[in-house]
Amino acid sequence: MGDAGEGLVDAETRAADLRAEREEEKRRRKQRGAVPLDPVRERQVRSLELARSELQRQAAQTENPRRREQIAHALADLEQRLVEATAPKA
Repeated sequence: MGDAGEGLVDAETRAADLRAEREEEKRRRKQRGAVPLDPVRERQVRSLELARSELQRQAAQTENPRRREQIAHALADLEQRLVEATAPKA
């Protein structure tokens, strides 16, 4: 039964880490004078970042070589989508 509590603590820690990352990114954008993203794009970026965090967690835990390969491809796709979502629109 103690394992369930550990999972909750891990989830809370990940959530706190993500909040800290978001705040850091906001601070960097302000320092660079970058124009903030529109709310839809911001939600999209946050969603992609969460997905990336989850896949990174899975990659660290899986031992199956096929699954690792699948995760690596998914991470590459997510990274590309993040680049596109954060690139300035013309």
